[in-house]
Order: sequence, then structure tokens, then C-alpha cells
Amino acid sequence: MSVVGSLLDEYKRYKALAEAAIAQVDDAALTRLGPAGGNSIDILIRHIAGNLQSRFTDFRTSDGEKPWRHRDDEFETASLSRAELMTSWAGAWATVLGEVSKLTDADLDQTVTVRQQPLRIDEALHRSLAHTAYHVGQIVYLAKEMRGDAWRTLSIPKGQSAAYNRQAKHETAAAHTELLKGGK
Repeated sequence: MSVVGSLLDEYKRYKALAEAAIAQVDDAALTRLGPAGGNSIDILIRHIAGNLQSRFTDFRTSDGEKPWRHRDDEFETASLSRAELMTSWAGAWATVLGEVSKLTDADLDQTVTVRQQPLRIDEALHRSLAHTAYHVGQIVYLAKEMRGDAWRTLSIPKGQSAAYNRQAKHETAAAHTELLKGGK
């Protein structure tokens, strides 16, 4: 598998993880603040969407921090419905997945700019993926905390590692993504 293919599969995995967690909470839970007044799920959705949309719009030809992005606003409360949040989310993900899918491994040593800082494309992608994974982890944590015993695990269930390991199957990011989406 190519490096770009691997990165693309990981982006898809984190998108599916977030969506599987978000699907488990009701609309009111989306706006519930995290511990100690931390970010809510809706704030995290808006921040990830804003970041990805900004970084990957005109990815190779303009600075990744667009003048139309208002990052600080992403961390303020907003009165958006679940449908509005998820529409913004889907649009941002369509942008990032579309742009990354256009790349080849031969492109990775070329340069893009983020906040006036030149980065190799591979560095920019790893940085973006790490940032996305960090916030998706927060979404999963918040959703799990809110659901309590009703939480449907998104990975190997507690106490079932040995049984999972006995299956001896090679799980790829793509396979995990399909599992999260309800596939087999």
C-alpha cells in the first residue's frame, strides 16, 4: 500500500470513529460541555470541520489557514441542529478526502503552506491527521462518558482481547472503518 493510501485510510477511520460516537448521543448531549467546562461534541465537530475545510481547500496552492476561517468562533456556543453540524462535517470531509485522494507518494516531498509556514506535504498530512485524531478521541471520550453502560464499544470490547487475538486476522484501517459503519 502507498503512503498516501495509508493516510487516506486513516483519515477515513477517524471520520468513521467520530461518526459512530456521535450517532450514540442524543441532540442535547451534543452541546453538553466536557469536564471543567471543556469543549462539547458540537464544538469539536465545528472545530474539526473548520480546520479540515481550511487546510484542504486549495490545498496545494494557498495557505492552509484561510482568511475566511474564524477559528476562535469554532469554540463558542452556536445554535446549530445536528443536521447543520453534520452537513458542515460532511463537506469538510469531502474536501480533505478529495484532496488527499488526488495525491501520489511522489507528491509527498513537495511543499504546502500552513500559517505562513512551509511544510512538506507528508509533514502537513501527518500533522493534520494527528490533530484530527486528537479531537476525534475527545469526541469518543465525551460520548462514552455520556452514554455510560449504554455505550457501544468502537474497538475491542473490554475483557475480549485474548479472544480477538485468537482470531488472528490482520485488521486494516479500511476494515476497521467498514466495521464502524456497520459492515462485517
